[in-house]
Amino acid sequence: MDAPRYAFTLTPLSSGRILVAGGSFERTSAGVYDPGSDTWTPTGDMAQGRIWHTATRLSSGEVLLTGGYGDPSSALSSVELFDPHLQTFRVAASMATARHEHTATLLPSGKVLVTGGASEEGVLASAELYDPATGAWSPTARMGSARYLHTATPLPSGKVLVTGGPHLTSAELYDPATRSWTPASRMATARHAHTATLLPSGEVLVTGGINATDGWSSLASAERYDPATNTWSPTGGLITPRSHHTATLLPNGRVLITGGFDNAGVAATSELYDPATSSWSPTTDLNERRTYHGASLLPHGKVLVAGGRNASGDIASAELYDPASGL
Repeated sequence: MDAPRYAFTLTPLSSGRILVAGGSFERTSAGVYDPGSDTWTPTGDMAQGRIWHTATRLSSGEVLLTGGYGDPSSALSSVELFDPHLQTFRVAASMATARHEHTATLLPSGKVLVTGGASEEGVLASAELYDPATGAWSPTARMGSARYLHTATPLPSGKVLVTGGPHLTSAELYDPATRSWTPASRMATARHAHTATLLPSGEVLVTGGINATDGWSSLASAERYDPATNTWSPTGGLITPRSHHTATLLPNGRVLITGGFDNAGVAATSELYDPATSSWSPTTDLNERRTYHGASLLPHGKVLVAGGRNASGDIASAELYDPASGL
């Protein structure tokens, strides 16, 4: 990439290219990765340097960036829109609440649901909706629990499953039709900085994270949520405990897990989950140890893994994983 980045976003565009944005307090640069030529190209600058923000591709093809940290002690309420045709960012209406380490989920209506996060006021339970048709934000019902470093997964039903946060085993469901939250059944383990992946079956795979009730250790446990029965069931544990890792659904239905913290430091290991057998298998190590990195599935089926941080500092390098060869 053009510069080292961590806690940034990788967003697939309608063209098949990938937008990289954020990852630094000081720099406002952004760029686009072209899988066809294996090149990065700079775009127009963002209005604000930010980390721990969100990036959501809208139905129009534009990308909505929300919140994050603008400097080491300031949460942001600011919002920007990236136009993939002009390759430029423009300022959009700000959120009602400054927040970082929150989630943003595209709803079937085209609106975007933003939940939780943290700010100078503490951990947040508030949620709000962005309407691309009007460019305006509106409040929606608050979650049952304040959360940050949690996950939000859109389900085939149109509802959104939110899981975890520090010290939390709880999960809850947002219904866009009623703009309300209802409790879902609890996970077996409290976790944050975990991943949640919608499987082809409609179930949700939750992996790893940090157990704040047990010395802030990274977890090897994984569990699956079945929306049809509103139940969690344990599935095979990760080979390596990890948090702040990535999880990418592959075209063959398996899930690729990369990097993160593994209780001994920053991991270079990767592994694959097979939903058919509920089992894990090792795959090729990353070329660099990475955490706070990004991963995105490309149109040709390979996975782009980029940036992050390790013991040497922030990382600019990127690498490709090929599910066909495991390399």
